[in-house]
Amino acid sequence: QVQLVESGGGLVQPGGSLRLSCQASGTIFSIYAMGWYRQVPGNQRELVAEVTSSGNTKNADSVEGRFTISRDNAKKTVYLQMNSLKPEDTAVYYCNAVIRVVGGNTDDYWGRGTQVTVSS
Repeated sequence: QVQLVESGGGLVQPGGSLRLSCQASGTIFSIYAMGWYRQVPGNQRELVAEVTSSGNTKNADSVEGRFTISRDNAKKTVYLQMNSLKPEDTAVYYCNAVIRVVGGNTDDYWGRGTQVTVSS
């Protein structure tokens, strides 16, 4: 069984910074792409940023130049450094990873989400 556990969300003022972390655990053989998505009530979940196993990254246009995704393969952890936060960044942020389990298949896994609120 695989779990993704996020941490680092919270309340921050506009212009502030937060760092999200997500650690994978369980019977993991290999982790491929890892990413962060966000969702506002009533809207679809949207991709924020993703990073491949080799370290190539991709950001949504709305966060380009402000957010940075990175990963530590040894710790099975993906990070999202969020700077210059805006009220429109307020959402629940979800961690995602494509994982092959030991002796099993490759599937998409999701964390439970962490709330980020940007407000003065």
